[in-house]
Amino acid sequence: MKFSKKLTAVFAVGLTLIGTTACSNGGNQSSSSSSKSTEKIAKVTKKTEIVFWHGMPGVQQETLKELTQEFEKENPKIKVKLENQGAYNDLQAKINSTLQSPNNLPTITQAYPDWLYTAAKNKMLVDLTPYINNKDVGWGSSKASDIKPALLDGSKIAGVQYGIPFNKSIESLTYNANIFKKYGIKKAPSTMDELKKDAQIIYTKSNHKVVGAGFDSLSNYYVLGMKNEGNDFSNKINFNGAVSKKVINYYADGIKAGYFRVAGSEHYLSGPFANQKVAMFIGTSAGEGFVKQGVGNKFTYDVAPRPGKYTMSQGTDIYMFKHATADQKAAAFIYIKFLTSKASQLKWANATGYIPVNNAAAESPEYKNSKKIKLPAKLEDAMKNLYSIPVVKDAGAAYGQLNPIMQNILAAAQKNQDVNSAIDSGKSKFAAAWKQ
Repeated sequence: MKFSKKLTAVFAVGLTLIGTTACSNGGNQSSSSSSKSTEKIAKVTKKTEIVFWHGMPGVQQETLKELTQEFEKENPKIKVKLENQGAYNDLQAKINSTLQSPNNLPTITQAYPDWLYTAAKNKMLVDLTPYINNKDVGWGSSKASDIKPALLDGSKIAGVQYGIPFNKSIESLTYNANIFKKYGIKKAPSTMDELKKDAQIIYTKSNHKVVGAGFDSLSNYYVLGMKNEGNDFSNKINFNGAVSKKVINYYADGIKAGYFRVAGSEHYLSGPFANQKVAMFIGTSAGEGFVKQGVGNKFTYDVAPRPGKYTMSQGTDIYMFKHATADQKAAAFIYIKFLTSKASQLKWANATGYIPVNNAAAESPEYKNSKKIKLPAKLEDAMKNLYSIPVVKDAGAAYGQLNPIMQNILAAAQKNQDVNSAIDSGKSKFAAAWKQ
């Protein structure tokens, strides 16, 4: 069974990265533009129905339904109409087409912030800061929400808190503990130099039967590689400059030598990992359940923070549209508050594999001591420094273009060709993506 196919269905665009630059020590304060909002908050005193568009399949959808039923029991005046729009690309397309007729938009939607860049620019979204700061429907402050500040920052658009984080994951390292023990590797690599060294050891000592490591998302690989070199993702990046080539050649050299590989047509390395064709890989933490299923009793796997200083914050947020009535807006935010509470996030994380956005949930013994998956015990260390793609014009397009650009470069490396011409070609495509 190819578990990569299952992952493709669940995380259709799960590696689409969004948000503003965010590190774990920032984001406690609302933006200055948000704090000046004069939005009046209604009190829900009559029957109110809200509509929530989402793209959750399988167990994620079932868990969302269960949470919604719990919410409606606690809040009998509020009815939540869940409308599944299909895969994420279908949801994005539905939002884009409906933006032309704003009154047909839902009350709230699941989305990546870059999907809504134009909607925010056209003032079609609700600034949620007044709702956050309201003690009746919100928490009284962003700090009181107990939502991780870096994740809150990641759901801002142009500095305004238009979104509230919901289903989130990070990039983490998954490794074969049996292979590590067999070849004398004492601990998981914590730096990119250590990752390269361990991958070389495994590839050499296995007589080239086991590839050392690989990265699921080539876009993430490049973005975080540049960030770890001190460069934020922007149109100022010189794609064929010295720093960029250093990042690219780190992977390309490993492909040429055989100790690194890419996911290729399988999209995710969880399949080759389960079949012991690769000893470790960097991918979305939300895929651990599929790793566990694929590995079974064949060997012992473990997880660790992504090597390097930064990891990527991934997943969608919940956004509210301005066309909704005052009652609907208040009701919707009460629902959002429920979904991000400790109890809801514990249930959500344990059922789906996403990380809790709520600090109390993430730090609770019920989560940290989980027997289902291994990430919870490592999450605190793994989330020390988060980074996400800035929500600025054409950043999403440029990020999306990175994957095919890197595929072409690494394909040349696999053929033992000079990759410089592929890098030069990539520079043109990368620059063009920033000028759409």
